[in-house]
Amino acid sequence: MTEFASLLQGFQVALTPFNLTLMLVGIVLGVVIGVLPGLGGANGVAILLPLTFSMNPTSAIIMLTCIYWGALFGGAITSILFNIPGEPWSVATTFDGYPMAQQGQAGQALTAAFTSSFVGALFAVILITLVAPLVAKFALKFGPPEFFAVYLLTFCAFVGMNRDAAAKTVIAMCIGFALAAVGLDTVTGQLRLTFGTESLLKGFDFLIAVIGLFGIAEILQSIEEDLAFRGKKAKLDLKVVWTTWKELLRHWGTSLRSSVVGCLMGIVPGGATPASFMAYGMARRIAGDNSGFGKGRIEGVVAPETAAHAAGTSALLPMLALGVPGSPTAAVLLGGLLIWGLQPGPLLFVEQKDFVWGLIASMYIGNIVGLIVVLAFVPAFAAILRIPFTIIGPAIIVVCAIGAYTVNTSMFDVYLMLGFGVLGYVLRKLKYPLAPLVLALVLGDRAEDAFRQSMLLSQGTLTIFVSNPLVAALTLSALAVLILPAFTTMRRRVRMRASGPA
Repeated sequence: MTEFASLLQGFQVALTPFNLTLMLVGIVLGVVIGVLPGLGGANGVAILLPLTFSMNPTSAIIMLTCIYWGALFGGAITSILFNIPGEPWSVATTFDGYPMAQQGQAGQALTAAFTSSFVGALFAVILITLVAPLVAKFALKFGPPEFFAVYLLTFCAFVGMNRDAAAKTVIAMCIGFALAAVGLDTVTGQLRLTFGTESLLKGFDFLIAVIGLFGIAEILQSIEEDLAFRGKKAKLDLKVVWTTWKELLRHWGTSLRSSVVGCLMGIVPGGATPASFMAYGMARRIAGDNSGFGKGRIEGVVAPETAAHAAGTSALLPMLALGVPGSPTAAVLLGGLLIWGLQPGPLLFVEQKDFVWGLIASMYIGNIVGLIVVLAFVPAFAAILRIPFTIIGPAIIVVCAIGAYTVNTSMFDVYLMLGFGVLGYVLRKLKYPLAPLVLALVLGDRAEDAFRQSMLLSQGTLTIFVSNPLVAALTLSALAVLILPAFTTMRRRVRMRASGPA
């Protein structure tokens, strides 16, 4: 009851006209940031953080978190319309969102993405409200072995999910691991695969790779197909929104599972990007007939968007309760709290109740405002598809180049983007999946660091990955996800041979 009373008090703080205006402004700015490839929620919040120093901390954090919500919403727009992930966690949305747009279902895909994002965030906010102390204790149990086990589970899930093309999936993943190894070794301080190039000291930036692999590669493929921009007949009205909502009710199980996955990955913290991949893989594995995935199934949009929003929202829990940021954006917000003279941690809930509960209340309201804003402008987003490719194609290349340049203000990154574009185009022609490569690129160095730290802790003994019930459950789940599909396939083949003609 105490928490409920504090939440009501928080709504009184969040519902002031000034704070509501800041929510609206933050959502709109966030959507724009999410649409622009390369900028990202964390960069957008960092750039706009100085503008909030003159505000009181509650109003400032409300605006900045709404920028984050808007960026989460906006990342789906270019993923669905142009196959260009506006945010890293939107990569999985391209797998089915873009095919839906190609088939004239851009309105349905966007509506499903926005609604699923709202559902995932709402689930995470309710979790934060009800079980914050419990979840914070759970997060404290994670060390290097647990982190590696989570990453291993993600990798194995992808290989097991693509059992029909397991070899190409593993090869693509190995390419991603190799690219992730470039730069400074964080454990030994040695340089790896830089070939004397100073620009590679920090390795390959994930956003630059994604912009090239998906954006530039898609443009090259479209040029090959006689400049035919697919999906330009998309249209949307309130009837489409309503019918999509009715269809989404049938996929409540996917939403619930993806929300749980997203919250766990946000709190651990694993991040919105692996959460979206894991939720997509889970949806594909659980579906009775998964042949339509990658060709325009609505569950392929629901799962990653729900998980990404749940992870992005729940990442604020360890930041508030423990002072441990669960995401890059949460880290920026943590810096803002320290600048405002607030010390994140358990005492924050006692000493700054108005701030904490005002922020939690603003999460409820901000997500409702965000859903209304993006749905109100869905027709405008879908109308982009009606622009001739001869106009929109060069514009997309320019936007991609600006996005790549913005990451580190370096022309070298623009050249890298073009190189990744060619690589993505070649892999597509050879029918190699890009998703495992991207997954390995973003998580490869983290998985390596976690593994090596685990080995240092155990003095080289692999039993550390089954040393306690938590890490053992994660490790065994990873092995089961990897092995069981192969076992099932072998058993099916044995049955087919047994039932065949003698």
